[in-house]
Amino acid sequence: MNNKNENNFRSGFVGIIGAPNAGKSTLLNQVLGQKISITSKKPQTTRDRILGIVNRPTSQIIFVDTPGIHKSTTLLNKRIVGQAMLAMEDVDVILFMVDASSRNYSAEKLIISQFKKTSKIIVLALNKIDLVKKAQIYTLVEEFQQLHDFKAIIPISAKNNIQVKNILEEVEGSLAKGPRLFPEETFTDVSEKFMVKEIIREKVFRLTGMEIPYSSAVTVDSFEVEKKLIVIHASIHVIRDSQKGIIIGKKGSMLSQIGTKARKDIEQMTGQKVLLKLFVKVTKNWVDNKRILDEFGY
Repeated sequence: MNNKNENNFRSGFVGIIGAPNAGKSTLLNQVLGQKISITSKKPQTTRDRILGIVNRPTSQIIFVDTPGIHKSTTLLNKRIVGQAMLAMEDVDVILFMVDASSRNYSAEKLIISQFKKTSKIIVLALNKIDLVKKAQIYTLVEEFQQLHDFKAIIPISAKNNIQVKNILEEVEGSLAKGPRLFPEETFTDVSEKFMVKEIIREKVFRLTGMEIPYSSAVTVDSFEVEKKLIVIHASIHVIRDSQKGIIIGKKGSMLSQIGTKARKDIEQMTGQKVLLKLFVKVTKNWVDNKRILDEFGY
């Protein structure tokens, strides 16, 4: 890097914040050009803060993917919301994502009320513009302008890569000047083991009914790298016996489908052949059990 570039180089942490299902993980995967955050049509998929690092010629943008903020009831949900609020304190810039196709913005207003407590730069991304009429986008921009003094409001489609470049430019310009904080080839700080857990959890989210994903957790019990093969044993934990039956499916069909799809993604990520063995365990009431939540890493 030449001196001129070095003097103008910017780096810092950007928290992606929004209501469940605003498309935060889709955006993160889009700007990285690879999948590190799980996505599904069901809200509240993300439970852990994930770092995605975008290396640009004049900046290093470190994204923190936060769980969707909403009114919480179970101990798990309270911890998820707590993580999102903490992430807001730890970052240099906040990227606030809103689903432009939504009919109800009560969760967004709850988040905006939290913005009053911070003096941080906040960029608003109105996502999913491919699903709404142009006139509706203009109305939304005006509505949100009234609610908070955003540095910029940018309509985007994270899924279709529309105006995502504008988001990166706006965020880059909002960061302070400073050197890279991670080596240039790094794109995330999470381990392969963590990614395996997330991939399996994504398949559970995508393939099972509404209640199952919110009652399920995944643990990677062993991760052995052999000469030509990675052998992984993982457990899917559910709350009730009936849920165990659903995840296993008729003659093991659902578990087999989850395993096959997860294995393909893990092989793509690691570049190696994978033997994935999945087990389903009933861990009663884990979403409200402090000890088990700690054990599962929430």
